[in-house]
Amino acid sequence: MDIPFNQPYIGEEERSSVAEAVEQDILHGDGPISERVQSFLEGWLQVDHAFLTTSCTHALEMAMITLGIEAGDEVIMPSFTFVSTANAVVLRGANPVFAEIKPDTLNLDPEAVAEKITPRTKAIVPIHYGGVACDMDAFTELAEVHDLFLIEDAAQCVDAYYRGQALGTIGDIGCYSFHDTKNITSGEGGAFLTNDDEIAKRGEIVREKGTNRSAFYRGEVDKYSWVNEGSSYIQSDVLAALLEAQLGKRDEIRRKRKEVWDAYRDALEPLAECGLIELQTIPEYADPNYHLFYLRTNTPEERDELLSALKKSGVQATFHYVPLHSSPYGRNTLNCKADLPVTQRCSETLIRLPLYPQLADQAELIANFVRDVISRNISN
Repeated sequence: MDIPFNQPYIGEEERSSVAEAVEQDILHGDGPISERVQSFLEGWLQVDHAFLTTSCTHALEMAMITLGIEAGDEVIMPSFTFVSTANAVVLRGANPVFAEIKPDTLNLDPEAVAEKITPRTKAIVPIHYGGVACDMDAFTELAEVHDLFLIEDAAQCVDAYYRGQALGTIGDIGCYSFHDTKNITSGEGGAFLTNDDEIAKRGEIVREKGTNRSAFYRGEVDKYSWVNEGSSYIQSDVLAALLEAQLGKRDEIRRKRKEVWDAYRDALEPLAECGLIELQTIPEYADPNYHLFYLRTNTPEERDELLSALKKSGVQATFHYVPLHSSPYGRNTLNCKADLPVTQRCSETLIRLPLYPQLADQAELIANFVRDVISRNISN
């Protein structure tokens, strides 16, 4: 086998779309293609406002600026997440507070979050790990009771749902990623989503370098000026063209990814039933997008041995996040003292398997090969 960990699903549709974008002589952001894509996202996701951004990282930074997160504030999130979630808070001078995750989904645990709320808490940031929804009813209730903002880090969640509602559209703000490791990609890119008109108004200004230039282009003001803090978070129309082509293939992408995910599940379920590995639970309220497939071993030593065996066999499996609370920056700069044994154990025993549409034609063969490698190495 020779199976890389990831391959973007790019074809002639994307190449043609980008070529047409270059020919139109409008390369900057918020051109006609960006406007089409933003309108499409609003209609498809049933969200009032969608702004394309240069990355999900920048969408998260926009969220913190827009909501007025400032020095001394606390924002609760999992430690098992990408650094962008915490960086968006740290850049405001605020403090990320790390709470425990649930071992069956690796999603933020609402009960653990409740224990972390203090008078300084301003927001909760649930991460929908692998495109599998958190318990958003529980988080919505917590936010309402304690008057907190709810920001969905939905980086992995395009075309994933909670009780039929698109992830990223449930909280005050949702943030998407279109990085080339994601199901739908523009190479680099993201989106900022909200149903709140006032948040959208402020977010639009933050995204446009702190100016009201967008209002000027709509004829709402006679000149634009610097009216707030902000930065340059607008995605190029060229990348929006790539994204538009990808969105046109969204059903095909989801179907093919599901074929691979199902093949892994079917092949590895017997090993899970024997207690050799653990597999992710999909709650009844979650409709995932099959962004990733992971398994967990019983010990860190088994994980390392199995990763090595898979790679030697040509399957480029990998681990995932080093928990932020135990990272060098978390320990040494943020002085984190969090005790998160579930997070630590999940991080140390997790293996992600390759999953992308190009594997669908050989999904069963690949899954059975992976099963045999795992069975041979763990059972020994």
